[in-house]
Amino acid sequence: MTRRQILVVDDEKTMREIIASSFRDEGFDVTTAESGEEALTILENEPIQLHFLDLQLPGMTGLELCRAIRERNPIAISIAMTGYVSVFHLIQCREVGFEDFIVKPFKMEMLIQIANQAFEKLDRWRRGH
Repeated sequence: MTRRQILVVDDEKTMREIIASSFRDEGFDVTTAESGEEALTILENEPIQLHFLDLQLPGMTGLELCRAIRERNPIAISIAMTGYVSVFHLIQCREVGFEDFIVKPFKMEMLIQIANQAFEKLDRWRRGH
């Protein structure tokens, strides 16, 4: 079974803490970052396979971060989180490799369901090899 480790990247401290706490309550191992650059530093040392990435980050955007993650680890699953929704954003997210697109505000139950499904998918992919 895949280690249930998640990286949450959001520049809003309260949002990071709420999401991380909810995931931890469900038994996930959670690491957080407030910027894309910090996230990439974490991923250099820790092969986290599931990422929840805010699109509006200072410096490197969530789109740029997802692209950088996919270049380093094409099997990883990244989920976009945003308060701004448009078809254009959705298309951009798919083009850089996001698996899913979640609009804020959201219910934590939905994020937990998405995380469980992502880890099931990662496990299937591993068994297939």
